Amino acid sequence: MARNYSTRDFFRQMPNRLLARYFQERGLFAELDIAAMRETKIDPLFAAWLSLPDDQRGKMDAELQEISDLSSEKGFCAIRDEAEFYLRADVEALKAFVQMLGDLEGHCDRAMVTFLDYHDLWNGATRFFHADTLPYWRKRKGFPNVPASVHADGRNELAKRIRDYFHQVEGRGKNCTVDAFRRRDLDYFFAYPEDYSQKSIEWVNDEIDTRPHNPAFEVVYVYSQTDGTLDLNCRGSYKAVEPLQGMFAEAILKLPELPPDPEDARIYDLNQLRERNFQFTYDPASGIYSVAVKKIRFSSKVVSGDRITLEANTSSKADAIYDLIEKVGKSIPLKLYNVTQVEIGAKVTVEAKRPPRSENIRITYPNSCSLKYDDVDLRLREMLVASGIEPREQAGDLELSETETGEA
Repeated sequence: MARNYSTRDFFRQMPNRLLARYFQERGLFAELDIAAMRETKIDPLFAAWLSLPDDQRGKMDAELQEISDLSSEKGFCAIRDEAEFYLRADVEALKAFVQMLGDLEGHCDRAMVTFLDYHDLWNGATRFFHADTLPYWRKRKGFPNVPASVHADGRNELAKRIRDYFHQVEGRGKNCTVDAFRRRDLDYFFAYPEDYSQKSIEWVNDEIDTRPHNPAFEVVYVYSQTDGTLDLNCRGSYKAVEPLQGMFAEAILKLPELPPDPEDARIYDLNQLRERNFQFTYDPASGIYSVAVKKIRFSSKVVSGDRITLEANTSSKADAIYDLIEKVGKSIPLKLYNVTQVEIGAKVTVEAKRPPRSENIRITYPNSCSLKYDDVDLRLREMLVASGIEPREQAGDLELSETETGEA
């Protein structure tokens, strides 16, 4: 899960009236007037919860953890994104839905109301939220701007190719299924091949035991028809990356083969961030309140692997990092160093009635960035573009070694 979860804490954070609805729909705890309990005083409810049979409680535990995950700003973004597609034929209904959720008191309310009253949105929203938490994406450019085949024939063909590949090469993947979702102008594909059988230590009928099971592992694709790019997320051998990209090209894009991958010559222009007079550019309407460089890493042009990392507290002085740079520059010739990594702190207004939220952005030469593709991160990406930092075609030689350029 995306964050630590405890059932007791969840009961305390969720409004009692919504907890009452959740359990009433499952025919539970009729003897308790949950809605009448004092908020956060949930000991009677928690005691009743613990008295449930393990199998009954286990199924609801999984649901409540999903609701807990989406009880956040990123969760609300994922819900809105799925609603945008699901209600695309009725603009007024979409506006009314977003306004209704926005008027609720908090993200806990929004997640539970969506789960209870708009459950058709739930599957897509949870997938988008999960994808936003995944690290280590592999991007490939050079795809023609053709639409993705999101229907059953394309998905089934992709599932078959993934299944056959992993079964023949790694001895797993006996079964596989693929689901597709549309998020703004991006197509998301979630593949679930069968993993190796595993044994886990579990409690079964009040006794400790080991039980075999067949988990699934995950392959996630995000395709942009507009940009002709494919992002891939798959844990495991790097050797599987290109075959998986090829399967997508042939099964989903109906191409005869995987197009060649043009060398990505775009780089983040980080050296400009070493200058005190650098100004971040953003539209006030974006909700971005402030932006400051918090941490900066210099890499030697002369000695491969030599680095200097500076980090400053920008809470009271936005340009504090530059005071450090000037102090260090008096004893070390920083002109012999390139900036190869920065951490930027931004404050973004997400809700009008709440204070700005703090966001950290890590950018590493040549083209690695920690931002993802939810609503807030897209606004921050636009800020990087407007500020002249977003990757561009390389104009000069930064004189970095191979180990430096390949590092994230």
